[in-house]
Amino acid sequence: MRQLGTRRASLSASLKLGDRRGCGRTPQEEEVHIPFAQESLVKQWSSMQNMTDRKQEESKAPLQRNKFLLNVNVGGKLFQIAYSVVARYPITRLGKLALYTDPTKKLQLCDDYSVQKNEYFFDRDPFIFHYIFHFYRSGVLWIMDEMCPSNFVEEIEYWGIHLKYSQRCCRILFEEKQDELSEYLKIQKELEAELEPLDSAKQFEGKFLGRFREMIWNLIENPYSSVAAKIIAVMSSIFVLISIVGMTLSTVEEMKHKTGKVWMEQLEMICAIFFTSEYLMRLISSSSFKNFLRAAFNAVDLVAILPFYIQILFENLDEGDALYHEELHQMENVGKLGKVLKLIKLMRIFRILKLARHSTGLRAFGFTMRQCYQQVCCLFLFIAMGVFTFSALMHSVEHDVPGTNFTSIPYAWWWAAVSLSTVGYGDTVPDTVLGRMVAFGCISFGIILNGMPISILYNKFSDYYAKLKAHEAEISHSLKLSRRLCLKERVLRKLSECCRDDPRCRH
Repeated sequence: MRQLGTRRASLSASLKLGDRRGCGRTPQEEEVHIPFAQESLVKQWSSMQNMTDRKQEESKAPLQRNKFLLNVNVGGKLFQIAYSVVARYPITRLGKLALYTDPTKKLQLCDDYSVQKNEYFFDRDPFIFHYIFHFYRSGVLWIMDEMCPSNFVEEIEYWGIHLKYSQRCCRILFEEKQDELSEYLKIQKELEAELEPLDSAKQFEGKFLGRFREMIWNLIENPYSSVAAKIIAVMSSIFVLISIVGMTLSTVEEMKHKTGKVWMEQLEMICAIFFTSEYLMRLISSSSFKNFLRAAFNAVDLVAILPFYIQILFENLDEGDALYHEELHQMENVGKLGKVLKLIKLMRIFRILKLARHSTGLRAFGFTMRQCYQQVCCLFLFIAMGVFTFSALMHSVEHDVPGTNFTSIPYAWWWAAVSLSTVGYGDTVPDTVLGRMVAFGCISFGIILNGMPISILYNKFSDYYAKLKAHEAEISHSLKLSRRLCLKERVLRKLSECCRDDPRCRH
């Protein structure tokens, strides 16, 4: 009859690990080939032993050390692994521990060593070491979904085990999860940097007029620092809106007469003075002139005030040319200067970008565009492909029709762009049946194209906006708490000074 062998204990009784020869080992062989997850091999450990238990251990016979087993204590749990099993992976930490003969090198690999118990202690996570232990027994590194990727990678790097020992399917999913976590942490860091100011109050310590510059910096850059800082932030937004409204009203025919023109010029001068003083205050309070010029918001502030001074310069040149030069070519130069002056006046529209300094929504929109620039570029690429394709098809089927507007492919670009955007002005329409079929295909492609990125951009924008608002609320709460603590300290200091000065409190 066939001799029955002891059944091997494992995490999964039905799991096939590849080597089926160990299912029929004798008890003597089983002592050498230690099974995984056997209760006698994973023991609870405590550094604080009872004195009574210690005396009882001393009274017992001395323990016999098994020369075939490596005793590893990981975070308080004892694991026993056969030397022959661990030696199969010599580049790992436990493999080196099994192969080294020098005790000094062995002690460098572990955190502590118990001579009495012949145990190597490692201050690591015992939960993850179960998977390391399983790897030595089976040769396969298992990865669970609930594990933190960064923590798991740190642990396997400590034990000297490469991720290539895991199954391909598990490795692909783990790497995707790791990339998602890295991307999330990167975006979270950039979102926090989005609300952080260019400088901090600590950078003014020990510098020229540091106290004064720090006070100006808090007024201009930190609206949560005081009530005056909030008032300045609100005034900045109000002046931006007034400037945009004034620029808009200056184009109305009724406002172009002499009285209205004078009012608009005075309004523009007041706004320009406020923006200039705001820019100079930011420049004075900056700790680094180079970083100040590189900042995007400071570039927007500069663009907001430059048109006013360039306009004054060109108007003086215009008057000088009109007074002292009567030749025709000089008058033509004056006309060119007037066109340049209109273009410079149009640059005032960029002042609306100053609202992004105090608007979380505009910051979230700009951050979304920066994070989704690849998707936006793909969208423009698809639009360009659709415009070129459908304009060429429309020209090929409509160019023979008398009185058609599709006389060339460039003339059909406008029709294709309007149809792809599903706006449809109706100024240019096809006359033939084939042309209408091409138009239907263009409109259908535009509907599909417009629906693709909207959900992605909206979801990311709402997510970024919520995170920016939460971070902004956290900063505001911390500043309010610090102000309350400072107020409490001042009150207690005043009370202590009053008590020292009052003679009745001394007795």
